[in-house]
Amino acid sequence: MNNMLHLLVLTLLVLSAFFALWFKDLISSVIALAVFSVMTALEFYILQAPDVAIAEAAIGAGLSTAIFIIAIRACGKVKKSDGGDGR
Repeated sequence: MNNMLHLLVLTLLVLSAFFALWFKDLISSVIALAVFSVMTALEFYILQAPDVAIAEAAIGAGLSTAIFIIAIRACGKVKKSDGGDGR
């Protein structure tokens, strides 16, 4: 049972990493990275390292995802000039 759970989590890790690279949309890639981080936290918990799992879930899945999404949305708001003198 424990080996099957490890195999399932590791398979989901590989799939989420693949999708993070495969998606063209940046928000989708960030969500795939968040899933990767949650699966990593789950693997740490299964390996009996709950303190590392909590840190990974909080920083990896929570904070990093929020920072990436804020940065992507901020870059989308930048207006491009149509040419000319740049005003």
